[in-house]
Amino acid sequence: MAKTILIRPLITEKSENLAESQNRYSFVVDKRVNKIEIKSAVQEMYNVSVLSVNTVRMPAKAKSRNTKSGIVKGRKPAYKKAIVRLAEGDVIDFYGEE
Repeated sequence: MAKTILIRPLITEKSENLAESQNRYSFVVDKRVNKIEIKSAVQEMYNVSVLSVNTVRMPAKAKSRNTKSGIVKGRKPAYKKAIVRLAEGDVIDFYGEE
């Protein structure tokens, strides 16, 4: 069973600011992977050199919204976030702009 290491890039205002100012990129990753596996997956997929990897497990959150039929309650799932720092001059382009 091959596990998917990188699930998707995390594109938020805060992660965009980190990418511009400090050359750090954020990804949602599988909860079971470690930093070494994340580093090799990013280097292989984007052809860049990774200097460091920081990870954090984001907790699940309860959410509710008001609808015509009443209040709908649910949960956002927990996930693991990886923030990778690239070498000077390396860039990951999520939008396909050249």
